[in-house]
Amino acid sequence: MASEPDIAVDGDETDVTATTQNPDTEVDSDSDDYLIEEGEIAGDYLEQLLDVLDFDGDIDLDVEGDRAVVSIDGGDDLTKLVGRKGEVLDALQELTRLAVQQATGERSRLMLDIAGWRAGRRTELTELGSSAARRVLESGEREELAPMTPFERKIVHDAVAKVDGVSSESEGAEPSRRVVVIKD
Repeated sequence: MASEPDIAVDGDETDVTATTQNPDTEVDSDSDDYLIEEGEIAGDYLEQLLDVLDFDGDIDLDVEGDRAVVSIDGGDDLTKLVGRKGEVLDALQELTRLAVQQATGERSRLMLDIAGWRAGRRTELTELGSSAARRVLESGEREELAPMTPFERKIVHDAVAKVDGVSSESEGAEPSRRVVVIKD
């Protein structure tokens, strides 16, 4: 597990911190170095964006598994960058991925979180998947959940997979694709 020191950023109020976390798996240092570089490029891009918008925020760079994770926290107006149901956040994540791709020539799988919205959503969706799995296990009847993004569906599928006796699958076409929980 490697850690990078705090990164001073142009003497600004924006604080950028880079660390790596590789739970359960060892990732070679070349991969870690690339993901740290990817996170730093994303952090620089997002810092410029915050400056243009005149928003304050601390940018934290992590590596989780095989993906760079960039979080922006600490500013008063950051919820404006999340938008309704995370729509602005998703758009900013795609723009940040494009900025990284332009700089590196490689497609990025970077994950962006702002004001802890994605982390909170992950908790909600995990509970939703677990609850639906328990209901289906008790009733034996399949349950269709509301349409979700691929990110959201993955979290629900992972939560359902932890409950013995039930499984899940995705049905429908985007943007109405949904998770269906069924008894095995």
